[in-house]
Amino acid sequence: MKPLFLQYPACSTCQKAKKWLTENNIEYVNRLIVEDNPTVEELKEWIPKSGLPLKKFFNTSGLVYKELKLSEKLPNMSEEEQIALLATNGKLVKRPLVVTNSSVLVGFKPEEWTKLK
Repeated sequence: MKPLFLQYPACSTCQKAKKWLTENNIEYVNRLIVEDNPTVEELKEWIPKSGLPLKKFFNTSGLVYKELKLSEKLPNMSEEEQIALLATNGKLVKRPLVVTNSSVLVGFKPEEWTKLK
């Protein structure tokens, strides 16, 4: 299975990640995260597979995150509520995301992405 690459084209980090995938001859399935944001079911599968805490899936530097004052609200929300919120808006989700059969990478760190080769 080709990795699933979730990205937002206007995001400079996503552009760097896409360039890295191309330069490393890694074929992938492209998915625009704002037009086709992750579902609750996908997030429930991906979060444990990533090995990261749920908070790492939030785009904490994004405007939507700040407008909703989520830094104040998230600590008082259950995990279920947080996942449901993430599934409502692709701009809330940290990007890019790469999903494979065995792992989920959040954000672009080339040293972590080398395991895709």
